[in-house]
Amino acid sequence: MSFQSILGNFALILFVLTILTGVIWFLDVFVWGKQRRLKADQALAEFDTRKARLTSEGIRVEEGGRAELESRMLKQPTWIEYSGSFFPVIALVFFLRSFLYEPFKIPSSSMLPTLFVGDLILVNKFTYGIRLPILNKKIIEINNPQRGDVMVFKYPENPAVDYIKRVIGVPGDKIVYKNKRLSVNGKDVSYEALPDFLDEERLSYSKQFKENLTGVQHSVLNDEQSPAFVRDPHQFPLRELCTYDNEGFSCTVPTGQYFMMGDNRDNSLDSRYWGFVPDQNIVGKAFAIWMNFSHPKRIGSFK
Repeated sequence: MSFQSILGNFALILFVLTILTGVIWFLDVFVWGKQRRLKADQALAEFDTRKARLTSEGIRVEEGGRAELESRMLKQPTWIEYSGSFFPVIALVFFLRSFLYEPFKIPSSSMLPTLFVGDLILVNKFTYGIRLPILNKKIIEINNPQRGDVMVFKYPENPAVDYIKRVIGVPGDKIVYKNKRLSVNGKDVSYEALPDFLDEERLSYSKQFKENLTGVQHSVLNDEQSPAFVRDPHQFPLRELCTYDNEGFSCTVPTGQYFMMGDNRDNSLDSRYWGFVPDQNIVGKAFAIWMNFSHPKRIGSFK
C-alpha cells in the first residue's frame, strides 16, 4: 500500500526551502541589513544638515519627517521580509519531520483492521536510529525493528513511494505462511477467532483473527474466497531465499533486511510479492492515529 505523495519528494522540497530562506535571512541580517543601516545613517545625516540650515534661515521643518525617512530606508523588500518570516517556521517543520515525527495518510485498506482508509498517522523517525534527511543514511544507532512493529519504509521497487506494513520477519528469521497460517523459526503463531469484520469500503465481510506474533497481539483479516498461494511473485533481489507452492511460501530473511506483510492478508501487496525491505529503506515506526475525519473516535495509539 502506498501513501499519497504531495508535490513529489516533500522532504527535498522542505530542505531546498529551508536552505533558500535561511540564506536570504542570513544575508539580510549580516549584509543587506547593515547596508540599509549605513544608507539610512547617511540619509539621516543629510536630513539633519538640511534641517539645521533651514531652521537657521527661519524655515520651519515638519516634525516626524526624520522618523519617516528612517523607517522607509530600513524597510525590508517584501520578498526578503517574507523569506525571513517563513525561515524559522520552515526550518522547524523540516527538523521535526526529518528527525522526530512525520505525518502520513492511509489511502488503502491493506492494513485493516489496524489502520483504516483516511487515518492520519504519526511516525516516530528516531526510534530506529537517527538518519540524515534526503539521503536516509543512518548516523546513530538506537533500536532495530521488532516483529509486530507497524513500520513505514521506502518501497523497494520505487523508493520515491512510502509503504506501511507490519514487520513479520527480522534478519535471520525463517518465515513460513501456509494455508494462511504463519510460523516463525519453526514455531506456529497462535490465532484466536474474532467476529467477522465488515469492510465498509468493499461492503464485504472478512474472517477476523487475533494473531499472536511472538508476543505481539493484533488483528488480521482473511478472505475465504482468495487462494492460499501467492499470485505471480516478482523477480526481486535474493528471491532464491524464498520458495512458493500451492499452499503458500517460505522465506529466510537475509542480514540487514526485513519481511513485511499487511494485516489484511489477502488484500495486501507486500514482501510475499516484491521481497525484502533493506534497512536503508526504513522511514520509521507508526504509533498513533492523530485524526480520521470520517471516524474521529479512532484517534489514539495502536499496535
